Amino acid sequence: MIGTIISWIVFGLVVGLIARALYPGHQGMGFVATTILGVLGSLVGGLIAWAFGFRPEDGPFAGAGWIMSIIGAMIVVWGALAMSSRRHVA
Repeated sequence: MIGTIISWIVFGLVVGLIARALYPGHQGMGFVATTILGVLGSLVGGLIAWAFGFRPEDGPFAGAGWIMSIIGAMIVVWGALAMSSRRHVA
């Protein structure tokens, strides 16, 4: 159990760092936010893969592989930046 949580944290950090490096512009996030970004991105990537017909045994909220996790994390970055820019405009 603890090993699984630690592996999700490490995976989330690596995926979050890669997604932030690939996403254009500056994202003001620390390591904790980057890790959460990567974990959420993996879940979003798994949900997208599920929607396209790839059915992992763990269901639609299973973590995705590296590529879908990075794509999901980039979508999460885009969504977070879009929401924060709306807050500053209003």
